[in-house]
Amino acid sequence: MAKAIPKFGSRRNRRIRSRKSRRRIPKGVIHVQAGFNNTIVTVTDVGGRVVSSSSAGNCGFRGSRKGTPFAAQTVAVKAMDTVVDHGMQRAEVLIKGPGLGRDAALRAIHKSGIRVTLVRDVTPLPHNGCRPPKKRRV
Repeated sequence: MAKAIPKFGSRRNRRIRSRKSRRRIPKGVIHVQAGFNNTIVTVTDVGGRVVSSSSAGNCGFRGSRKGTPFAAQTVAVKAMDTVVDHGMQRAEVLIKGPGLGRDAALRAIHKSGIRVTLVRDVTPLPHNGCRPPKKRRV
């Protein structure tokens, strides 16, 4: 349900501030998803709430260019710009996926001035995977 706006008091000469206050976040987690066709960078606080997010598509790359290392670098820089404004100084980096943008995104995060405390590869690996479909004609 929407938050009610109080009706009391004079409305003249009153500066209206944004309801969403900018949180100060000293430490965060940077999630890099590097697929073959796209790179997505999401920055969260330690509790898991998303602070900033960026992908190759919303940085202006289309088609096969979204999977390139340059696109990953651009995505990481765009995500870091908003995060630095929030006051983030330290971050853990979790990298997922087999794509070409893994190293480029990590390099761009290092250059942004945020101190990286941990780099972890969280790519899911199947321990023999799903059962294959049965043969159609024997």
